[in-house]
Parts: sequence; structure tokens; C-alpha cells
Amino acid sequence: MNRYRRRPRPRPPLRGDRGQVALEYIGFIPILLFVALCGIQLGWIAYVHEQADTAARTAARVEARKGSGGEAAGVAAVRGGLAPDVKVRKDADAVTATVTIRINSIVPGLGIDDAKATAVMPNDDPAGGTP
Repeated sequence: MNRYRRRPRPRPPLRGDRGQVALEYIGFIPILLFVALCGIQLGWIAYVHEQADTAARTAARVEARKGSGGEAAGVAAVRGGLAPDVKVRKDADAVTATVTIRINSIVPGLGIDDAKATAVMPNDDPAGGTP
């Protein structure tokens, strides 16, 4: 017999899983985008609520100190594109400002309530005159 007999070459592995990683990645992208959009939406909701709170405090403070102009000050305290609805109510003891801002949704199919904030300040001049 021949001592130098050739060994058979091993067969190359089957390529049945070729492209599997690409398919898994393509399947995961929509989930990743949805999570990113939800994170952005959550940040936007927090921002609009903070803007509503700032507008309510500003409107109540200006109305309590000056006797008028609270609604305009509340609108001016908010970023231009948000369009707040500012309502100021006064009585002899306190000034109450309520602000409502609509929150736009960037996540499809997500219904979000409006941002509402209320601030109460003591009425410095119950007569309503300027000091």
C-alpha cells in the first residue's frame, strides 16, 4: 500500500445562513425607531408641560403685581410655536392663572392630553390699581 495516500478534502460548510444578520437587523430597525420616537415624544411632553407651568406662573405674577396684562405676559413667556390658551381670574385675595397648551404627537396613533397648569399668587392690590 501507498504510505502517501491523499486524505479527502473537507467539504466547505453549507451557506444556508448567509444574510441572516442582515435580515435580523432589518427586522429590528422598526422597533429601534419606535423606541427612539417614544423617547423624543416623552421629552416633548415634559417640555410642553414645563412651558405651561412657566406661562401660568408668569401670568399670575404679572396680574398680581400690576393689576392687568397677565394673559399677555403668559403668552409671551412661552415659545412662539406652542400657542397657549391663558386665562386669568382675580378676586380680592388671589390671582389664579390657568394655561392650556396642545401637545402634538410624533408617535403615530398616540393620543395625548393637553398640558394644563395652574398658578395662584396672592393679590398685591385687591383694588386692581397700579402702585
